Amino acid sequence: MIPAVQVAFDARQARAAFTLYHPKGNIVTAEMIAALMQAIDGISSNPHLKLVTIEGAGADFSFGASIPEHAPGEIGRVLPEAHRLIDALLDLPAVTAALVRGRCLGGGFEIALACDFIFAEQSASFGLPEIALGVFPPTAAALLPPRIGTARATSAILTGETRPAADWQRLGLIEAVVADGTLQASIDRWFDAQLAPRSAAALRHAAAAARLALRHHVRSVLPELETLYLDDLMRTSDAAEGIAAFLDKRAPRWSDR
Repeated sequence: MIPAVQVAFDARQARAAFTLYHPKGNIVTAEMIAALMQAIDGISSNPHLKLVTIEGAGADFSFGASIPEHAPGEIGRVLPEAHRLIDALLDLPAVTAALVRGRCLGGGFEIALACDFIFAEQSASFGLPEIALGVFPPTAAALLPPRIGTARATSAILTGETRPAADWQRLGLIEAVVADGTLQASIDRWFDAQLAPRSAAALRHAAAAARLALRHHVRSVLPELETLYLDDLMRTSDAAEGIAAFLDKRAPRWSDR
């Protein structure tokens, strides 16, 4: 059986590549979250590590979080673990980059947002469709405003609109958009030019410094967002209806309660 997260290293142990795998669009499940946490723990003591990349197996980065695991009764177990993963990514002692092909949605987009850099192919698209399910993305609500500005983040969260990589690059979120089929070669060239000549110790500390304000912000607001989601939103009938409608493959019937 293919593991939920595959880990590979280059010959010098300077690069680690995490590949997300789920047969249905690399859906972010509790199993995948646990596997990512284990992968991070496994590399954190490597003093030579300069870059950790995260990408999806196949044509897409990720369709987002597992909808069944976001149903009432399940989400209280899964969401805190997802937020611990974001903390771990923000603490990871190396430069991090999400490499995005195809769709990068919801919980998958939130993982990418926790990386220092996002590189995307031209045909890639990003979005936060949670509002269509009667919920909202807590991690994106914490990470996106400081990265692209409150007004633009509000539009992405409240409309749920999926937008092409070029749009997000214009907002300053994506480091580079490259031709389809050239993403791996592009990140190799970028690594060779920007990171390979540097000290791993210097990069480790510089990454921590660059993330410092973001880490403080996320750790300040994410617990409150988690409470808003679990204690308030999930008590509404519409949150349960949105998940049920998706699973039943029908239009939701909102009660506005």
